[in-house]
Amino acid sequence: MEAPEKIYFTYNDIHRTIKKLAIEILDSGFDVDVIVAIGTGGFIPARMLKTFINRPVLTVGLSYYDLDNKPRDSIEKIQWIDEVEKKLTGKRILLVDEVDDSRYTLEYCLKELLTHKPSEMAVAVLHNKLKNKRGSIPAEITRYFQGADLEDLWICYPWDAQDIELQDKLANQN
Repeated sequence: MEAPEKIYFTYNDIHRTIKKLAIEILDSGFDVDVIVAIGTGGFIPARMLKTFINRPVLTVGLSYYDLDNKPRDSIEKIQWIDEVEKKLTGKRILLVDEVDDSRYTLEYCLKELLTHKPSEMAVAVLHNKLKNKRGSIPAEITRYFQGADLEDLWICYPWDAQDIELQDKLANQN
């Protein structure tokens, strides 16, 4: 089996994309009350968005991929928000993840969050893969922000790199 084509990003690439994404969110008029990061991929983008959209960040831990990066049959909820009703009911929530790949994790998380009756929810992803999605965005979610659309390539983020200099070199060859 042939290895998938890869695309590499530097931290500076990510910062520029997050800044553009934050400007789009702010310009849209969506007044965020709380940012919810899907772990582990959404942690760093959510924290970077907080720099531009100064709101609290809450985290949820979901597991969809196994140790070999193969999708499981179902999503496992690892961590959820304490006092969730107090923190989410009636709030405007921005759900953040690094990539919209299969959309399965986003769909699961959005449906879970909707049960806590937020006043409005939006999705922000660093990258949206241009491909057919397994999951869907619930109809109640009318705002979807993506930093960039990408072909269906294996994305190599700097926070996953063991050798950051090599990561930067490979990213600069994109």
